Amino acid sequence: MRVAGDWLNAPNTTALLSALGSPADTVLFVGGCVRNAVLGHRVADIDLATPMVPEEVMQRARDAGLWAIPTGLAHGTVTIVAGNARFEVTTFRKDIETDGRRAVVAFSTDIRDDAQRRDFSMNAIYAEPDGTIVDPLDGRFDLFARYVRFVGDPIDRIVEDYLRILRFFRIIAWYADARHGIDPAGLAACGALREGIGQIARERVGAEMRKLLSAPDPRAALAAMAASGVLNAVVPGAKAEPAQAVVALEKRLGVAPSWLRRLTAMGCDDPAEALKLPRAQNEALQAGKKALAKAERPAARAFRYGAEAARTAILIEATQGIDPPDDWQAQIARGAAATFPISGHDLVDKIGAGPALGKRLDAMRNDWIASDFALTREALLSGR
Repeated sequence: MRVAGDWLNAPNTTALLSALGSPADTVLFVGGCVRNAVLGHRVADIDLATPMVPEEVMQRARDAGLWAIPTGLAHGTVTIVAGNARFEVTTFRKDIETDGRRAVVAFSTDIRDDAQRRDFSMNAIYAEPDGTIVDPLDGRFDLFARYVRFVGDPIDRIVEDYLRILRFFRIIAWYADARHGIDPAGLAACGALREGIGQIARERVGAEMRKLLSAPDPRAALAAMAASGVLNAVVPGAKAEPAQAVVALEKRLGVAPSWLRRLTAMGCDDPAEALKLPRAQNEALQAGKKALAKAERPAARAFRYGAEAARTAILIEATQGIDPPDDWQAQIARGAAATFPISGHDLVDKIGAGPALGKRLDAMRNDWIASDFALTREALLSGR
């Protein structure tokens, strides 16, 4: 069996393989790129594995005129830049010692050693430079079934890196076939070890949750997270059902998914802190919450808080039995594009600078919004 795709023969990939040597025993594709190619998903990041030690990988890359970055030499990882693409090349390895966050590894020349330390069977599949599948653990059968299973004992894999708990649910959200259910041993291990998530940097936890909630349909993954206690270990106070309802509504209406909308629907205590969201994402989250708390027409919400915040509020309300007007999407577009026709310069000569000016502007803006943006500049200035 072979995988195929433009990524295999892209000039940057070809340049990398040429630099490292392309025989199958020298370098192989591995992980997500192989998984996605088999499933027909878009291939983004391309990772490779090799029995060569990192120093040899770097030397070969540099001899070919490529930029080699010692990203993680202790773990065998080198980043190679070919053209405008970055590739991670990692030496076959096996874990010697782990503490749930970091691992001490030993390099190996045996592909089975490398496969057995990977997280899930569908990620432990390799491909030769021509696309020929190399599958030392028979992970292809789980991949074809879209069944997410840890490599070996789930507890052993999780104790090596507690972030794998979240990766388990994220991979389910993106790749699992819900008809086959969720691996009970993996789910039980995630629930039993969920407190270990507290050892992981919240930025990494937040990144995993963002990817999970961005999946087209993460409902099964969210239900499993909630049932196992993992969801509340990650985001205290979060509830899966409201987010699941939003996902169903998005699919029914053909609205593009929004991970922030789904997170907002969960009713979390403080998701921005729990997930260490960057400022821009936190501001977008807060805007959605404010729009949800303000019972106004869609256009007014879009003007005050932005189109996406208004969309979030309308869709969450719709799952709660508050039906939006038929033209809600047009209203949002109109409100987001509206421009208040008055500025402080129009009033400063009459009122003067200071708090009174701000209060007057706010009052006029509210009147204008209440008129559905119908009041003209002249009417507002004249007080009509």
